[in-house]
Formats: sequence, C-alpha cells, structure tokens
Amino acid sequence: MNKSKGMVESEISRALTQWEKDYLGRGSLTVKSDILRDMVIVTLRGILTPAEYTLCSDKEGILSIKRIRTSLVESGIEELKEIILRITGQEVVCFHTDISTRTGERVMLFRLANDMSSLFS
Repeated sequence: MNKSKGMVESEISRALTQWEKDYLGRGSLTVKSDILRDMVIVTLRGILTPAEYTLCSDKEGILSIKRIRTSLVESGIEELKEIILRITGQEVVCFHTDISTRTGERVMLFRLANDMSSLFS
C-alpha cells in the first residue's frame, strides 16, 4: 500500500461521512478514523438531532433511539463493509457499533481479516 496510515484513515472518514449523507440523509459534525492492528475504529460526533436529544430524557426514549439508530446503521452494513474493503483492501470480519445518547457520539468498530500495522512504515 502506497498511502500513509493517516491518508487511509482520512479517506475512511470522508467515505463514511458521505455514506451517512447518502444513506441516512444527514452526516455527523465530525468523524475521526483510527487504524489499530486489525481494527478500524471510527468515532462520529454530533449525530443526534435536537428532537432525539429531547426523546433521550428517559430510559424508554434512550433505548428507542439506540435501537432505531443501530437498526439504521446495521441495515447498511454491506455497503459499509464494501467501503472499508475498497479503501483498505481488507475484508471486514465483524462490525460493532454503539451510540451515546448523552454525548451524541457513535463509535463503529470494523474488525479486519488481517493486521494492517505492517502495511504502514
């Protein structure tokens, strides 16, 4: 791979921001991607709408927002896996995600088929 680690991480962030806009209808305020061994960890900030924050005032609302937002993201998992494969050249083995209804932050973790550490010098 001729790209630096930072270049690949930046490309992942841009691609996921575009995916959010195209698939979910709006993007997060900031996206930061980090490659660590066989993982791509993506932090997305500012993803909840003002109405969703209002709903998060009780436990039922929190669970509802988490369930809906997770279902939305997971319904697009094949496209997300394709994005990661295209950029890194690595197949995604598994995907995990969670959202903080307090901070409006989502974390996505893509486990890759191989350790990418050795690809960057």
